[in-house]
Amino acid sequence: MAETAVCSSSEPTPDVEKVMIRDISLAAEAQTKEGDTFYLITQRWWQDWLEYVNQNQATITLDGSSSDRPDSFGLTNLKRPSAIDNSDLIYEAESEDSPIGIDLHDTLVEGTDYILLPQEVWNRLYAWYGGGPTLARKVINSGVSQTELAVEVYPLRLQLHLMPKGDNSSIRISKKETIGELHRRACEIFDLNSEQVWIWDYYGRRKYALMQDMGKTLDDANIQMDQDILVELVDNSNSALGGCMSSVLENGSADKETTSVLVEPSKSGFSIAGGFSASKGLSRNCNSEPSQFQGLTSPGRESDNTYGISGVTTRGSSCGLTGLLNLGNTCFMNSAIQCLVHTPEFARYFREDYHKEINWQNPLGMVGELALAFGELLRKLWAPGRTPVAPRPFKAKLARFAPQFSGYNQHDSQELLAFLLDGLHEDLNRVKHKPYVKSRDADGRPDEEVADEYWANHISRNDSIIVDVCQGQYKSTLVCPACNKISVTFDPFMYLSLPLQSTTTRTMAVTVFTCDGSALPNACTITVPKQGRCRDLIQAISNACSLKHNEKLLLAEIRSHLIHRFLEDPLILLSSIKDDDHLAAYKIPKFVKNTKFLQLIHRREERETSNAQSTIGWKPYGTPLVSPISCDEVITRGDIQSMVHTMLSPMLRTESVGHPDISETNTLLTAPDPSQTTSSSAACRDSNVEDSVQRNGGSSKSVTLPKLPLQLVDENNACIDLSVGEDKAVKLSSSSMSILVFIDWSGKLLEKYDAYYLENLPEVFKNGPVTKKARTEPLSLYTCLEAFLREEPLVPEDMWYCPQCKERRQASKKLDLWRLPEVLVIHLKRFSYSRSMKHKLETFVNFPIHDFDLTNYIANKNNASRQLYELYALTNHYGGMGSGHYTAHIKLLDENRWYNFDDSHISPINEEDVKSAAAYVLFYRRVKTEDASVSNGAQSSVDHIIYSRK
Repeated sequence: MAETAVCSSSEPTPDVEKVMIRDISLAAEAQTKEGDTFYLITQRWWQDWLEYVNQNQATITLDGSSSDRPDSFGLTNLKRPSAIDNSDLIYEAESEDSPIGIDLHDTLVEGTDYILLPQEVWNRLYAWYGGGPTLARKVINSGVSQTELAVEVYPLRLQLHLMPKGDNSSIRISKKETIGELHRRACEIFDLNSEQVWIWDYYGRRKYALMQDMGKTLDDANIQMDQDILVELVDNSNSALGGCMSSVLENGSADKETTSVLVEPSKSGFSIAGGFSASKGLSRNCNSEPSQFQGLTSPGRESDNTYGISGVTTRGSSCGLTGLLNLGNTCFMNSAIQCLVHTPEFARYFREDYHKEINWQNPLGMVGELALAFGELLRKLWAPGRTPVAPRPFKAKLARFAPQFSGYNQHDSQELLAFLLDGLHEDLNRVKHKPYVKSRDADGRPDEEVADEYWANHISRNDSIIVDVCQGQYKSTLVCPACNKISVTFDPFMYLSLPLQSTTTRTMAVTVFTCDGSALPNACTITVPKQGRCRDLIQAISNACSLKHNEKLLLAEIRSHLIHRFLEDPLILLSSIKDDDHLAAYKIPKFVKNTKFLQLIHRREERETSNAQSTIGWKPYGTPLVSPISCDEVITRGDIQSMVHTMLSPMLRTESVGHPDISETNTLLTAPDPSQTTSSSAACRDSNVEDSVQRNGGSSKSVTLPKLPLQLVDENNACIDLSVGEDKAVKLSSSSMSILVFIDWSGKLLEKYDAYYLENLPEVFKNGPVTKKARTEPLSLYTCLEAFLREEPLVPEDMWYCPQCKERRQASKKLDLWRLPEVLVIHLKRFSYSRSMKHKLETFVNFPIHDFDLTNYIANKNNASRQLYELYALTNHYGGMGSGHYTAHIKLLDENRWYNFDDSHISPINEEDVKSAAAYVLFYRRVKTEDASVSNGAQSSVDHIIYSRK
């Protein structure tokens, strides 16, 4: 996907490049306006370029001044970077011509994975170096007042569903585009006449509102990332669409009960209050949902009231009991800040002279501004007095460097905390010029030696008060399932994110159908990651049904006996598939190109119960079958007859027919066995497959096949009888990937085929009798930790490249704690998200306040000291997803007393009231014991680390 290099014939010197880019950047940034274009460039390449142009004398800062770099003296000349390579930012499967364009990885973080360059800067670098692909993004207005400029790195990704055809497509479109533009693009993608199409806000797979205001923006319509949009074919002539198509509309509409135009509801009840955004950590994503909950707390605390009254009266000169005013749903920020400023090591550090440790040139940092803003806010909160502080200067800096937290919407306290810890670390990193370090493989060396080597490499590039206090080290063990190769690495961590349930998997039932008549439909039950995606489900089914190398699976959701949608996008979240949905997986050839899919829809005649002779009409029933049709060949009516015969051949009745429950024909992760069918059925299938193969070679066998009552829906929505004129060519619709064919099952036809296998499609998950005993004890924090450390296979998208097999493998992974920090931050994963629902776990976790003993969880057995921790702070989240509120419980260590920090209101609480089901992020501090000689690899005294540095 890389673009052709357009390198200049005469390469400028590093100094010339540096000065030119600096001047262009300063000029462009001062003139940035809505509609301007910025370009993503991989942080890896940008870092190489910075090191290349800064290898001589001085570093030029953002304001144009220079600072000497005596420590760079003696560096060898660095090689000029190669062509720009942005391939690590994108999914390789997409092309620029597809409706979704070149798609970025979902979890990119600005400053870590990429940076944004003004158009003039990109043009200059591209002229010098070439490469690509080019990743352009527009500047839009955002924020409550719509006056804040931000780069829309992640435009809306929408799932278009064409009904009743069943086609779907994913597109990317700016949230500032209009409904009219969405309507136009939907018609273009599906090759439809705009007058035939209605588009619906299909949030949660319900028709919420007919999108008919063509001038309204998608942002104003509250359309969200990864939302479904229903593209509905309508008949403007007020007459039936035609015999068989009217049957589809009548019986196949997923929401036939919702036919009137609804008033568009506010979906802010599902806003990201307290939860992760769809693109976690993106500083310029600009996809935050507008919140309607500006009055979450009392009006006195929502406004910037400098006369706010604290619940604590002034007692002597005790400090640290100062509240933070809520500036409008900023309780998520206030609670996280209070926990950090009441961490003793940080309180001491920022109240002393920390300016000498600010790293002004770190390209990964915020040029020291975040550290300065946090330090000033901490000093105000520790100053004598009780007047609440309005954190406006800090909020402004936060919005500048992390626009995802701009405005006055509710956000996730833990996400903010993670950003602050990482940002403060980079701003205060004592390493001014990071050396290149390559970790060696363990090669059988003792774990202690390898772990110390990894930690030393980490410290050589990352050395700050944040690392001193908060960073620990994992031991990560990967085992190849094929050759048993063991790979051990030792990685740093800033906090632990623990699951609240002992299991993070989900059981799903899917029925597998073949198109070549090789096997009966077979239901398999598989286990997938609960927060996984469709590609995980397809991989699990492939393993369960022993999919051949030349086959692939086409996954579909069945509703009302019709294909509601094909689940072709591998990134669809499994949480969007409900337990009472019905799924079918169709085995199709893998390497056939230029195909459409024949959908065989079954219908049977319904009669009135009071009168056996009176018919109501033909109604869809059973499960549709699917078979690919090549568009490169002429297809006749006889060809479709042969295809359908082949598809139905496994169900030809024989003398010995049983009716096993289709939902019980396979067990957990057990592949179906095609040899279990009767020999006569197999013979029929072989004969029919042979017939279909030979029909173009002059064989007359296909002529002897009985004509099936088939009707094809042509591109004009008219029905064509396929039981006559077998040599007539069939004109395939150019506007749809699906070819609809109806088969009408008469009583006589049902005598020849056992259609039982098309019925009773099992639900994704059906609750059986309740056998589990109710939990009598609350969930323990230790149990959550054990679930986090439990060995489990990697999810398919994280397949590991085995250096011994030279292939990607689904290795098993085991995490162990190796080195613990002075302050251990534990995040309880209460929030789960999908496209159609957002959920909060209200599980009560029994966490220890004193003597949190992690000794037995440390893999480093040479460390004989006890690992004891004591709780001193935590954040709480109360309420639901859309209207939640954050507070903090904090223990003032000097007073040995707990307080509740609720924005500007502070009140004392009893220790026994600290535990609740609202606990979200826990802060533990190491207990100093006589045998505690090892902390995070340096001296155990953080005070010594802080004050001994020059």
